[in-house]
Amino acid sequence: MTFSIAARCARTGMLGVAVSSSSIGVASRCAHVRARVGAALSQNVTNPALGTQMLDFVQSGLDGPTALDRVVASERQPQWRQLVIVPLRGAPAIHTGVHALGVSAQALGADCASAGNLLADSAIPRIMVDAFETSGGHLADRLLAALRAAVVAGGEAGPLHAAGLMVADAVSWPVVDLRVDWSEAADPVGELEGLWRLYQPQLQAYVERARDPGQAPSYGVPGDP
Repeated sequence: MTFSIAARCARTGMLGVAVSSSSIGVASRCAHVRARVGAALSQNVTNPALGTQMLDFVQSGLDGPTALDRVVASERQPQWRQLVIVPLRGAPAIHTGVHALGVSAQALGADCASAGNLLADSAIPRIMVDAFETSGGHLADRLLAALRAAVVAGGEAGPLHAAGLMVADAVSWPVVDLRVDWSEAADPVGELEGLWRLYQPQLQAYVERARDPGQAPSYGVPGDP
């Protein structure tokens, strides 16, 4: 009931994930990013703790495939889990358990990894990887291009209702954390793209307000000096 992609930007060091699903609030459970460490996804029958565990192992010095193997080995029900890890450096990795729902598939790229379950077409993860690798611009734009390509290719077997986008950069918190937790119109990816268009011009100002409020741009609202 989910298709997703985790990726890094080889030029900037940004790390990010994008995900969409028929399930409400999918990003709140599945999406994980950590600046200078990696991007991870925990999906299918979701155990959110596994995303954090993969990033912890990478931060401790393990490479992506080894971190994934450690989490799979310690998880009591790995056959139900679909896990993705893209470290800041080194090879991405994916685990798809034998009880992944419906049509499930996965695909690896040089700087990204995509996975899905209950898919309309098993080619969708490869389509997402190809869309990411052939797109340009901000990492968020490239992740959204991958989501859009999946939707055009058929996406999930049922209607989509939720989507999320997270990006980590040089600071300790995600600089992008946008979610459509429930789309009545069943167009969460389109709504997420709209949120990104609104947020992108303001992104750096919010980072600067955290770093140095006295020098940061004003809010431009009534009462703001």
